[in-house]
Amino acid sequence: MNSLDLPTAPRDTRVVVAMSGGVDSSVVAAMLAREGYDVIGITLQLYDHGAAIHRKGACCAGQDIHDARRVAERIGIPHYVLDYESRFRDAVIERFADSYLNGETPIPCVECNRSIKFTELLDTARDLGADALATGHYVASRRLPGAAGGRALYRAADPDRDQSYFLYATTAEQLSLLRFPLGDLTKPQTRALAREFGLEIADKHDSQDICFVPNGRYADIIERLRPRAVLPGDIVHADGRVLGRHNGIIHFTVGQRKGLGLSTGEPLYVVKLDAENARVIVGPRDMLATSAITLGDLNWIGDTPLLPGDDPLEVAVRVRSTRPPHPAFLQMTGDGPVITLPVAETGVAPGQACVIYENNEPRARVLGGGTIRRTRSPVPLAVPPVTASPLATVTETL
Repeated sequence: MNSLDLPTAPRDTRVVVAMSGGVDSSVVAAMLAREGYDVIGITLQLYDHGAAIHRKGACCAGQDIHDARRVAERIGIPHYVLDYESRFRDAVIERFADSYLNGETPIPCVECNRSIKFTELLDTARDLGADALATGHYVASRRLPGAAGGRALYRAADPDRDQSYFLYATTAEQLSLLRFPLGDLTKPQTRALAREFGLEIADKHDSQDICFVPNGRYADIIERLRPRAVLPGDIVHADGRVLGRHNGIIHFTVGQRKGLGLSTGEPLYVVKLDAENARVIVGPRDMLATSAITLGDLNWIGDTPLLPGDDPLEVAVRVRSTRPPHPAFLQMTGDGPVITLPVAETGVAPGQACVIYENNEPRARVLGGGTIRRTRSPVPLAVPPVTASPLATVTETL
């Protein structure tokens, strides 16, 4: 086996590398080229990048495409830019807007990986006769023992860079072709390699924004895409008091404390978004606790099938990208997969991902995950029904 776990010599192994123009994917391309693989670099144009040229903190923008092309020239590999703009808009941006309007907090990077990079781009790699598609993600994949073969996904060696949370939707079939050469490296090691390869982008800043949301102002994007769908409504205390007004639930997320525009003398948090009635429900911090989660769109890449009626499976779950995995139990029910949390988590928001791991060890295997659809709190949240608000105008229907 070569370094990519393929039974051919590197020179006889074609690898497509998804090059975003950043340090990580550039180093992957350079590493594989140095090892003698037949490397082809592909950069995806995902949105109208003209206005984003020279804007820091975004991937797949004009400057990034230029940087990817320069890296390819430097290491001597062919490079192509593919226009996926319309597909990206339909599969990622439109869904992003609709999810916020439904009172959710979506993660477009997950949808981009699921719908674009690991489907459309994998198909392109196959069309090019590639034996593997390599990316610059900090996650690891390894061959499973036994005659059945197959590959499994694991957390990266660098816990501060681990991106397994964003890749839970990867299927077993996709894993057979995907490779993640940075899974055992730290970010400083990657930058050191970039300097060793003589890449000008060795000290380039990492992307931080959602690529299609300038300056993190996602509400501006939604209002432009759905100008008549953003409705004002009441900010309501969990005990039924109307505390104020808001100009659209898209400006709020579960767990938010700052920016509520309230002066009540007590710390209040967003505990629920009632999209149907355009209400932002607020309450004390203990109402943010979540003891159970119902998942939708489950992707399961564990070895044991999940069947209704089976005993709960002991796992670990991650409900935010910035949090470590915590012990939990997973069970299939008539209502779908349900996660039970022995120790309640706070600020669990519908629309976010819940990623399932074999355990909470640093290099744990990823078993799958799903989208958080509903949550249950140990502190009952009995939000009163909609009533006429003293602050509402007569023309509004809540």
